[in-house]
Amino acid sequence: MYALGERKGMLDPFRPERPEDVEVLRAMQEDIHDVFIEWVRERRGVRLKEEGNDLFSGKVWTGRQAVELGLADGLGEMRQVVRERFGKRIRLRVALRRRRRFPLLPALPGLADAVEERLLWARYGL
Repeated sequence: MYALGERKGMLDPFRPERPEDVEVLRAMQEDIHDVFIEWVRERRGVRLKEEGNDLFSGKVWTGRQAVELGLADGLGEMRQVVRERFGKRIRLRVALRRRRRFPLLPALPGLADAVEERLLWARYGL
């Protein structure tokens, strides 16, 4: 292996696993998990119901369970919740919707994108 640094090839999938590398990874994971727990506790505060359960064990919670545990405030569809909070007159727009310049081109995978990209580059003489 051509790499500098003692840990550069840590957990390389083509080399045997070394216990010291696993320890480093485990320490990183624990630190990230601790930061996550602090972050959730700061933001959810007294709404969290931690007594007698394994809230931060890595389990996956359903929406209903998340509400019961204080991880979520409620369940609902985004547009409905926004309208309930801010009124029915609010205008919701789709973000990052990509409009095709040539919608009549066949929907062959990638063809329309390739033609569009080529035409855009051609504008600059490239």
